[in-house]
Amino acid sequence: MSDKEIEEIAEKLQQGLHIAERRMLEEKALRGQDIVVCHTDGTIHTVPAQEAIKTLQ
Repeated sequence: MSDKEIEEIAEKLQQGLHIAERRMLEEKALRGQDIVVCHTDGTIHTVPAQEAIKTLQ
């Protein structure tokens, strides 16, 4: 496999992960659920999924 092919596969995987994350957040937001996030300082918090969607836009 060439470097270009590897980069293309990695890009497709990254796009797929973004789509899956978005769908998960949308479904959790519809149900009024929270998600668990880890901040850069290592602290763990729960955030409403609706709020997390706003940060993606």
